[in-house]
Amino acid sequence: MEKKHIHVVGIAGVATSAIAIALTNVGWKVTGSDKGFFPPVSDALEKASIPFYAGWHPEKMTQNGTPDMVMIGGSGKSSKNPEMIFAREHNIPIFSYPEIIEKYFLRANSLVCAGTWGKTTTSALLSFIFEEAGKNPTYMFGGLSRSQNESAKLSEGDWSILEGDEYTGSQTDNVAKFLHYHPTHLLMTSIFWDHADVYSTPELYFRAFEKLIEKMGKKSVIVACRDDLKATEICQKAEGAKIITYGKSDGDYRYTDVKSGKEGISFVIEMGGEKFAIRSPMLGAFQAENISGAFAMALLCGINRDTIVVSIANFKGLKRRIEKRYGGEITVIDDIAHSPQKAKAVLSTLKEIYSGNIYAVFEPNQGGRERSSLPQYAHAFKDAYEIIIPKLSSIKSKIDSSKAFNLPLQGSELAKIISQTHPKSTYIESDDKLVKHLKETARPGDCIVFLGSHSFRGMIVELIGQIQES
Repeated sequence: MEKKHIHVVGIAGVATSAIAIALTNVGWKVTGSDKGFFPPVSDALEKASIPFYAGWHPEKMTQNGTPDMVMIGGSGKSSKNPEMIFAREHNIPIFSYPEIIEKYFLRANSLVCAGTWGKTTTSALLSFIFEEAGKNPTYMFGGLSRSQNESAKLSEGDWSILEGDEYTGSQTDNVAKFLHYHPTHLLMTSIFWDHADVYSTPELYFRAFEKLIEKMGKKSVIVACRDDLKATEICQKAEGAKIITYGKSDGDYRYTDVKSGKEGISFVIEMGGEKFAIRSPMLGAFQAENISGAFAMALLCGINRDTIVVSIANFKGLKRRIEKRYGGEITVIDDIAHSPQKAKAVLSTLKEIYSGNIYAVFEPNQGGRERSSLPQYAHAFKDAYEIIIPKLSSIKSKIDSSKAFNLPLQGSELAKIISQTHPKSTYIESDDKLVKHLKETARPGDCIVFLGSHSFRGMIVELIGQIQES
């Protein structure tokens, strides 16, 4: 692969920074810019010796030489971005990060993990299993693994393992990211309407997955969750593909006897009369479903079953996926769950593990702030004792802001909507007051969980510090 100079506009994202580091590690010259930089991404970029700066400055973009190409991340995709304008005016090729993956990361065997939820965990777990099996995979997933140093890696093996995100690539690439990845092997975990800011109706959302299935070759392999009716329905539309299913009560691979606790889970996978005892340090009974799908896919790809079982036991999971940030008398959890459905699943899991009250601080993503998502909020927080909506991060909505009923939901309004099915729902605009409220209200045995894709502006660290001092 020819080594080039790539400038990443929006390099501070988890995925874009990982791709930048992966390209640097194989000899590319990489530079980057973004609105701002914070750990752990800034630390990782510095460790990789990648020059980066805050803001959009064409003169800085070219001070180390004019780049051969530009890759766009989410925060840099505005058509008015000066660096984008400069690139277009100087005929510098512009690519979304899925297009870069398509050009440089795909291997002869393209294993893609897709679904509304579970895709990051399964792609990370599978990349770990393949590495442990000596397959030397190329991979990329949009999270931070607690068992691997990188979220993306370029290797010489003939397998690529990719998280297949259904969100669109960029302003210049208006198709679902996973349509660039041409899977020969597809793990389909779940399909439930999400990202209302891009897919205004469930039908449009489902259509993106149908397009992915339509691109599958006749000799391809699909592993689908039998318990997810929409995933099963759409995967059945694949013509000529080998379809293997997994699930709790039905499927070619069945998982049973799930035991969940504060130290992880254990269960049994049954397949063709054989039984495999599985243990994992990841929290939550729902992880049995993710692990079973990854187990089935790895076995179908020729990985030794003992290697798979040991790898699962050694895989610690992902940061911000029911990540225990503090485990004293009061537990503090951090999770990226940014939609009502994902929050509901996390809260259900925590309710099974913790006997005390659960306090949820929730900030939805852009899609969760569109008014078309309102029906999803009904009873979504039933397993929480109290729901707190913080000051919401600013977003740029794609909807018509000239009409009041189209404006994105604001924090106080969201709390009022949630209170229709959960009376203990409050909006606290001040971060300091929010932390103080949690510190003074939570008691030993309680669990505090932060749910959302944003960083919560340091509130988690501040809360833990105050708890430790008391």
